[in-house]
Formats: sequence, structure tokens, C-alpha cells
Amino acid sequence: MFPSLQLDPAGDQPLYRQLFEQIRAAIDDGRLLAGERLPPTRHLAEQLGLNRSTVIAAYDLLEAAGLISRHVGRGSYVAAGATGMLDWSTLLRRFEAPPPPASGLGPTDDAISFATSRPSRELFPLEEFRRTVEEVIGSPEAADLLQLGSPGGLSSLRHYLLERARQEGLARPGDDVMITSGCQQALDLLGRVLIGPGDTVAVEDPVYPGIRYSLERAGARLVGVPVEADGIDPERFERLLREERPKAVILTPNFQNPTGATLPLASRTAVLQAARAARVVVIENDIYGELRYQGAPLPTLKQLDESGSVVELRSFSKVAFPGLRVGWVIAPRAVVSRMVEAKQWTDLHTDQLSQAILLRFAASGRLDRHLRRVRRAGAERLAAALESCREHLPEGARFTRPQGGMSLWVELPPPLDASELLSKCQREGVSYLPGRYFAVSRPHTGCLRLSFAGLSPEKIRRGIATLGRLFQEELERLRETADEPAPALV
Repeated sequence: MFPSLQLDPAGDQPLYRQLFEQIRAAIDDGRLLAGERLPPTRHLAEQLGLNRSTVIAAYDLLEAAGLISRHVGRGSYVAAGATGMLDWSTLLRRFEAPPPPASGLGPTDDAISFATSRPSRELFPLEEFRRTVEEVIGSPEAADLLQLGSPGGLSSLRHYLLERARQEGLARPGDDVMITSGCQQALDLLGRVLIGPGDTVAVEDPVYPGIRYSLERAGARLVGVPVEADGIDPERFERLLREERPKAVILTPNFQNPTGATLPLASRTAVLQAARAARVVVIENDIYGELRYQGAPLPTLKQLDESGSVVELRSFSKVAFPGLRVGWVIAPRAVVSRMVEAKQWTDLHTDQLSQAILLRFAASGRLDRHLRRVRRAGAERLAAALESCREHLPEGARFTRPQGGMSLWVELPPPLDASELLSKCQREGVSYLPGRYFAVSRPHTGCLRLSFAGLSPEKIRRGIATLGRLFQEELERLRETADEPAPALV
């Protein structure tokens, strides 16, 4: 019989961790026996009043610890010999990042998830991709691609990217390029070679969670620079540099994740001047810059930099195929050299076949054709998202109006809480990411990110209409509750 569980929402441990610990204890002391079936995640979530994603995260930990086995279509069972096994959860070093946010939705055609910032799979040019792969596999270099490679990346791809960077005014004399396994690895490597325990790093607030957790794993102390409709305020940024004296700052000037905000040209110049005066390293995350759907492009911080203090991060993941995991860094040669050393001892090198495929895809002109299709589709999706927000979000809601990228940021009227509303929206078939996932110094309780790039305009409209209706209903309920007279004291 499944034991009674008591979770404390105000406790120090996340709920998924509490659930894991209590089920593990029940297995250890024999209240749950080998072969006994655990409740389905949906049923247990309803029973405990949790999001299903919380229960799934706890079951994931139980399975990783060898305490349960899961079988598609049959359920989850206590593993044979689970009692007396090594307690891996106490042996492993704890990483206190929350579990990856699940959509909470089943894999149905009706599910609408605004939770993931990624390209639309329907836009992948599969025939052109197949032809590219055939050309690479059929080339005389194919056998070499299957050998071990350089930790700095495929030399032909590095040469191509460096030459293109010089043409765009991105690469200064003395700069070099290295290939990484996506932008996330670039952040990790910079944390290894640049950021030490206790170092202060300034980041945007709200910020992409991968940036925050990568720096926290490096032991950095983070300070948040508030992001408004036009990005960070240069005067506030300059004041933060004087007061906090960070070693580095990480900025996403183009279509910032999660807000979609773009830093104006004057602000970019002011930010660089302030960073130069404070002798601060600027790490520019420019993985969304190619996804501009309207307006004129702005020069990047790297293009405007005259002091050699900017490290530029770019990636194929948002403009082509995220599953291939190929990004790159443009930075002074000393930085690149040290990052190459660190990469040597992490994963040896980025997959060479993926590098060669993306090089061929880009050099053949297919990437440019694909980008034109992506921008047209992105413009339609962004227009659908903005129009739907104007039409359906409750009065008092505010939202950003990006000119490109993949996401926009919604601030709900108080006292709405985006985290508390999520489970109700998921039950109606729509998911998003609450603002707390992106918080640095401010909680962003009433905020949420809507990532629209992976959805059709029809699904965007239907999803935001559903969200708007549920937000409005909850707002009316809370206001009615607040207006009820207090009971008389007799």
C-alpha cells in the first residue's frame, strides 16, 4: 500500500526533492516492497495537489538512484533489491538547480507549449539537409571526420567563421574562433577559465536560466541588472559597476531571452564605455541576432568594441538545427587558447560530422535560404503572438513587443501569480514558463515567458486566447474574494 506523504511547500527543500526523499525512506524501511507499483504521476500529482512535472522529477531521481523501474504502458515499480542498495543521492554532490521545466502536457496534437525556446521542426529543410549530409559523407574527408579532432574545432569551419567575422567587422586583429558544443558549453568553459569562486558577475534580470546556473556552478556571485522594454538602463549599469565591481558582465543585446528586448544603439555605446572604464569583461550572447523580423539590424557590442574587451558567443542552434549542438566563440586569442585547453579535458572536441555538415550547409548557400524562410515564418508567429496578447490578456497586463527572436515577456496584473496559475493552464492544454525560472534579484512572481517560434500562428492564437481566459477568470475570482466583507465578530 502506498504510504501517506506529508510535503511542506515552505520547507528548505524543493517539493520534488521532498517527494523523492519520502518515497525513498518508504522503500528503505519496507513500507514499499520490491515489485510494488507506484501511483501514476498524474494521479499522485492530483492527490498531493502538485504539478505533474514535480512528481515526474521525483520519479526521475528515484529511477536514477536505482530504486524504481519504469515501463512504458505498465507504470513504475519498486526495483528488485532496492532495499540495501547504495544511497546514491547522499554520495553525489548536490546540484540545487530546479528540475528542467516540463511542459506538463502529453504528446498530443492539441497540446500548446510556449515553454521551450526552439525553432519549429516544421521549418527544417529536410531534403536540403539530407543532400548536405550525402555530400559530406561522400567527400574524400569523410574518414577524417570520423577520427578524433582538434578541441578548437574543425579547422575548415573555424577558418570560414573567422573570415565571415572579419567581413562583418566582428573580429579584431588578434581575435580567434573556437567551436563549442552549443552556446551552453561556451558559458561553461568561460566559467572554468575566467570566473572563480566568489567572483562577482553582472547578468540581466530576468535572465536565461542556463546562464545563471552555469555561473553558480562556477561559484560566482551574481548581481542582476534589471531589463526593461529597451534592455538595461546604461546609467543604472554604470552605477552597478562602480558599486559591485564585477569581473565580467553577460549581456544579450539582441532579442534578450526571456524578454525579447533589444538594446538601442546609444545604450550599447554607453554600456561599452562604462565597461571599458571599469575594466570589465563583456560576454555578448548573440545567438538570436540573425532572427530579426522587422526594423534595421544594429551593430553588436563586439562590432562596436574598440578595446578588445568583448567575447562574442554565437550558435547554429537557433537558426538551423539545435540537435547538432554547434556554437562558436569569437574572442582575443589568449581567451580562445585557454578555453581550448579547458575543452580538451571536458569532451575532447565537438562532434566533427556535425561541424562539417553545418559548414557545408552554410557555404552552399542553403543556410541563407533557410534563414529567409525562418524569418518570414518568425514574423508571422510574432505578429500572431502580439495581436493575441493585445486581444486576450486581461486589462492591466503588460507585454514586450520584440522585433525578432523567439520569446516575449508578459507581466500579469497583481495579484496574479504565474507559477500558481501554471497547473490550471496545463489542465487546459497550454503551458509556459513562469518568471521565477528567470529570476536573479527580483522574484518576477506575476511574469511569464511565451516562446512562440516553435508554434504555428493558429496554435499561438488559440493558446494565448486560452491563457487570457484563465487569467481573467482567476483575476475576477481574486477580486471577488477581496471584496467579500469580513465576518462579524460576536
